[in-house]
Amino acid sequence: MNAPSNIAAPIVIDAAFDAGNIEVLSLDGCEARLAIRKDRESEFAQWFYFRVTGAAGRKLTLRITGLEKSAYPQGWPGYRACYSEDREFWARADSAWDKDADGGTLTITCTPKGDIAWFAYFAPYSMEQHHNLVTEAALAEGVSHRVLGHSLEGQPIDCLELGEGDRQVWIYARQHPGETMAEWWMEGALALLTDASDPVARVLRAACRFHLVPNCNPDGSRRGHLRTNYAGVNLNREWAEPSLERSPEVLAIRNAMDATGVHFAMDVHGDEAIPAVFMAGFEGIPSWTPEQGAAYDRYQEILERRTPDFQRKLGYGTTPKGKANLTMSTNQLAERFGASHGCVSMTLEMPFKDNAGLPDAEQGWSPERSRLLARDCLAALAEWLRPGD
Repeated sequence: MNAPSNIAAPIVIDAAFDAGNIEVLSLDGCEARLAIRKDRESEFAQWFYFRVTGAAGRKLTLRITGLEKSAYPQGWPGYRACYSEDREFWARADSAWDKDADGGTLTITCTPKGDIAWFAYFAPYSMEQHHNLVTEAALAEGVSHRVLGHSLEGQPIDCLELGEGDRQVWIYARQHPGETMAEWWMEGALALLTDASDPVARVLRAACRFHLVPNCNPDGSRRGHLRTNYAGVNLNREWAEPSLERSPEVLAIRNAMDATGVHFAMDVHGDEAIPAVFMAGFEGIPSWTPEQGAAYDRYQEILERRTPDFQRKLGYGTTPKGKANLTMSTNQLAERFGASHGCVSMTLEMPFKDNAGLPDAEQGWSPERSRLLARDCLAALAEWLRPGD
């Protein structure tokens, strides 16, 4: 009997799909030499997402090269690539980092059971998933949807609103599109807030008016960017002077915030290098007050008590007063709405690697952990809002 004709055929690697990103430099059987495509009009490169076919029962050796010139080379030591065979459960593949090999190389090894395997920097959240999320949430009782504006490529900036209270709460994610854990977090937040029987949701909807923007950067998300929009602009450096030409996404969101005011804001992100969940605040804004600072600290104290996934030892440190970068949303909002609304704003960071203080050998930090963290963040907000606490 003749052996199957494709037994020695090289694997096939594709990335021409929603959020895909990889360049194939060479193929040899089950081995591949790869590179990450830079964000359009930018030097940022870190996000990858690709499909391997012809993989069943074969040991794959996938070398992503040139990573010493990636956006955050410190993100590769200790990192393990995400992989899935069903695109629902994302595990971690064996991954080895060598900064001296081929300009810095991450070598991923894996033996899939099926013919198709998917690999990504973090579990992807495609624009099709985004539209499913927004559509489902908009059908929930008490939820309204509006388009705040459009991206440079004409995609809508979706905003979901709910709640009857007078506290204006803005939560927004994926200014940096490769930080997909942020939209997994938003999925968890929306699941809680739209649950009519959830007691935390009931308290929050009574006290607050929520404005949730699950994806601030749809163009970068669809294009497989790490950090920028279609024009190569980092949206989280546009909040002081957003423009239609460079950052219509930020302009639309900030204009909507100006119309409602902001009492509490959370900008949801992921960090490449630090293996922990942490917050970044607004300590350096010119108008900082002890009352604002105490309110921010109190929120962190509550969240740390509620979940072992949050900690305050690792993070970015604090900026001296008056030295804050007001082009960043957290600083801009605390400064912009501090006097009028006592605004407390913050940036939530989740790891691309794992939570080193509570590791998960199979998945590392994951969509599941991101969704659970959202529930704890909202429960912490409900406690934080209680008078006299």
